[in-house]
Amino acid sequence: MTLSAHPTAWFPSDVANAGFAADLAARLDKAIAEKRIWNVHGLVVLQNEKLVIERYFEGQDRARGIGDIGRIKFTADTLHDLRSCSKSIVALLYGIALQQGKVPAPEAPLLSMFPEYADLAARDGHTRLTIHHALSMTMGTDWDESSLPYGNPRNSETAMDNASDRYRYILERPIIEAPGTRWTYCGGATALLARLIAKGSGQSLHQFARENLFEPLGMGPTEWASGPDGEPFAASGARMSVRDLARIGLMLLRGGKAEDRQIVPAEWIARCTTPIVSADELRRFGYQWFVLDVAFGTPKGWAVGRLERMWMAQGEGGQRLFVIPALQLVIALTAGNYGADDQWIPPTRVLREIVLASVP
Repeated sequence: MTLSAHPTAWFPSDVANAGFAADLAARLDKAIAEKRIWNVHGLVVLQNEKLVIERYFEGQDRARGIGDIGRIKFTADTLHDLRSCSKSIVALLYGIALQQGKVPAPEAPLLSMFPEYADLAARDGHTRLTIHHALSMTMGTDWDESSLPYGNPRNSETAMDNASDRYRYILERPIIEAPGTRWTYCGGATALLARLIAKGSGQSLHQFARENLFEPLGMGPTEWASGPDGEPFAASGARMSVRDLARIGLMLLRGGKAEDRQIVPAEWIARCTTPIVSADELRRFGYQWFVLDVAFGTPKGWAVGRLERMWMAQGEGGQRLFVIPALQLVIALTAGNYGADDQWIPPTRVLREIVLASVP
């Protein structure tokens, strides 16, 4: 059954007819039973706009800004933290707001968009910053969100959340290398983008998202967690069902469309998913989206099989949205491996050993 943007029910297609190995579900069950995959909460796989597999599990969960919320029996309607997948959603929202003329173009100077912090303009190098640098996380500022756990008050995102003025905290970070030269993971950059959306639209981030992205995609209830100051956790606060996360991936494959309505400009999706800078030896980064190549298929000799471009939104704890345009494939995954050093293993194995291994 082809998926509508507003389905009342989703029904699985025959996996073999969809081009997958018939034992796809059995592979998943076996990997879970062998504990090669653990603490997965929900999984939706779509190909060619058809539902290939949809599975839900039970496990401990947390909510951003709240903490532990107990053991949850997950269903198609259960809201789940997306954590840093939120960053990729903010980028899509920025493109919508840009088309509406509510936010500045990527080439615009960043600091001039925040006249309330004009005193920071005198700081060395800050006038060189543009919106593009925030979108691509190449601001060159002193920001450490990767080497310290989020529970550490010295973690830059945690310090931002605890600051009396989070936007001043972000903008006053000293520039330690030329903007545009190196990628640094930075939730503060996403917070600035979200603030520009709110300022330009006159709506909260979540209100703008509901009106311009979530509701046009036919999503159910969603949330966006906020801090004690009332400001949203733009980089990590979105909550939705795994089905609705998959809807975003499907919209990307449709070039920004839901049914016949253009939701996100196609050229903006292309910009978000075009590599700008290397994040590491495998991942590149566009506008708040990771881009990488994945190998699959039966290798011959030293060959790796087929290699295709993939777009990825990823969040702490194992939240993932994988989109492989050449295969018309969407994989949405939620999990509860928050704070674990090995949290990357379950989503990687779902992608490589379960889904892609089932593609001929």
